[in-house]
Amino acid sequence: MITFNGISKKFGKLQVLDDVHLTCQKGECIALIGPNACGKTTLIKTFLGMVLQDKGTVLYKGHDTKNQFMYRHHVGYMPQIGRYPQNMTIGQVVNMIKDIRKSSDLYDEDLMREFALSTMWNKKMGALSGGTTQKVSATLAFLFQPETLILDEPTAGLDPIAAEILKEKIMQEKKNGKLTLITSHMLSELDDLITEIVFMQDGKIAFHKPVDQIRNETGEEKISKAIAGILKKRVS
Repeated sequence: MITFNGISKKFGKLQVLDDVHLTCQKGECIALIGPNACGKTTLIKTFLGMVLQDKGTVLYKGHDTKNQFMYRHHVGYMPQIGRYPQNMTIGQVVNMIKDIRKSSDLYDEDLMREFALSTMWNKKMGALSGGTTQKVSATLAFLFQPETLILDEPTAGLDPIAAEILKEKIMQEKKNGKLTLITSHMLSELDDLITEIVFMQDGKIAFHKPVDQIRNETGEEKISKAIAGILKKRVS
């Protein structure tokens, strides 16, 4: 569904993405991991059209996304840090996004109910904690029943109960055959979710492998230990 062909991007003299080739297929739940400043968020933003690559093409369902925007109607995006008008209430923000999207589909309000956002409907965004803002971002990402979910550090700032609710929702959507791309530093939280791992380093794809293959190669059941084992072998 998503194909990155030779994506390169510089910010000034800093090479953030360096000839990235990656294909993400429907029905997969893919963890995009790597050290800070390795290019994960920039790669996501090139797909969303928030960053324009210097070289290469990004395809969605076989179509070039350059100078296009309609494909984003099929994508739910949860940013690492949600930024909303501080003087608007939760309800106003949700209704504004509904009005902008003008979707004819039924809304998926599962997370809205699970997070009990209706009890905070009239609270202003500027008065919310970071965790509650994350709940709003998660709700908006799933609201329009997108075919593809892009979740940037989705559990950051969430309390354990809210994080578990979100993980259950991600697993449900995986069963529904949707493509989910997750960036996370918390590998321990991904064990039950992901089917593939993409490890980025210095703006390049270090490896892209199915989780089962990684477990078989390392003999480790936990993803975090398996990844650590692979990285140690690459260094040695």
